[in-house]
Amino acid sequence: MSGTSISETPALTPQFCFNEKLLRDFLRLSRSTIDDSITQNLNALITPAQEGFDPSSTAVRQTDSRGQKVIHPEACQGFKENVLFSSWQTRSDVLNYCAGVATSPDPDDPDLILRENESARDRERVVDERLDPYSGRFFPKEPRTESLANLVRNQRMVEEIIRARTWGLVSERCGAGSSWEDALNSWRHKHQR
Repeated sequence: MSGTSISETPALTPQFCFNEKLLRDFLRLSRSTIDDSITQNLNALITPAQEGFDPSSTAVRQTDSRGQKVIHPEACQGFKENVLFSSWQTRSDVLNYCAGVATSPDPDDPDLILRENESARDRERVVDERLDPYSGRFFPKEPRTESLANLVRNQRMVEEIIRARTWGLVSERCGAGSSWEDALNSWRHKHQR
C-alpha cells in the first residue's frame, strides 16, 4: 500500500482481499483520514481572514455549534466532490471487488487439502454420544472465501454507519438537503463510475 494515496484504489487482486489485515488497514486509514476527522476537514474549509478579525468574538466563549461559521458553498461542494465522495467510492470499489472474490471459486485456497483431510477423518470417526456428548461436534476450518465474505459484510455495515454520521455533519455545516446515498449516486452519475 505504500505509495498509494487515500483516494486511490489499491491494486485490486484476490491476494489483497485475502490479506484481511491489509484490507482492514486500507479501510481504517481511509476512514480516519476523511470521515473520522470530518470536523477538522470542514473547519479547514473556512477562511477566517475574509471577514477580518472581530474583537468582540473573544468577549464571549463560543460553546455551542450554532456559533460555528457557515462554510462557503463552493468550498463545501469542492470538498464533497473531490475528497469525500471519491474516498467513499474508492472504499465501495474495494468492497465490491472483494465481495466478488469472496463469492468466486478459490482454486488457490491453501487450506483446501487440510479441510478435506479433516472432513475425511470426521466421516471415519465412531461417535458414541452416550460416553461423550461433545464427541459428535465437528467444526471444520472456515474457507477463506467465507471469512472474506463475513469481513466484507461487516465492513459494509461499518460504512453505512460512518457515512450517515459524516453526512450528518456535512449537512449541518454545508446545508446539504439530500441523503448521503442520493448525493453519492448523483456524484457517481456525473462522474460515470
